[in-house]
Amino acid sequence: MSELKTPHAGEDAAGDDDVVSLLMRQHGDIRNLFDEVEAATGEERRDAFRRLVRLLAVHETAEEEVVHPFARKGFPGGEQVVRDRLAEEKAAKETLSALDGLDTDDPKFMPQLLKLRKDVQAHARAEERYEFTHIRRSTDVTGLAAMAKAIKAAEAMAPTRPHPGVESGAKNMALGPVAALMDRTKDTVRKAMGKG
Repeated sequence: MSELKTPHAGEDAAGDDDVVSLLMRQHGDIRNLFDEVEAATGEERRDAFRRLVRLLAVHETAEEEVVHPFARKGFPGGEQVVRDRLAEEKAAKETLSALDGLDTDDPKFMPQLLKLRKDVQAHARAEERYEFTHIRRSTDVTGLAAMAKAIKAAEAMAPTRPHPGVESGAKNMALGPVAALMDRTKDTVRKAMGKG
């Protein structure tokens, strides 16, 4: 039985012109990718994990560049809300960094993945409750669309395929580490927002 696969970042061409809808869709894609990684084995697990890492990197970087700056100024208590989200993101990035060095067949991989999933899901729930609802209340359709455009630009630039000639998942990750992907995403988001 062949299951539907979650699209690569930027591949589903969804017409989200509201930043909150876009981020909520990404949260759903992230949950689905965790399911795929857990259910798969071998090369399929490596592929699903690469897609998960890329979407997490794009999503978190876009939030840091687009959502958090708006939240800091856009509503009362926004500064504290952002501080709390950044602490959650730091914990998730540390777990992701530990995973980055493991092969998906390593016995240590699944326990670390489950810890990452727990951290990411708690973070997503907090974002939805404390940031997203305030963003929607605090800006107009034009502002929501401008933020969505910047995040879609980041989604579109995320590399979605292994480098040609690199068969090993571990080697491919080494060629495109999470930190480098986050840096490229920051540049893309800043250009899309006219800050580059």
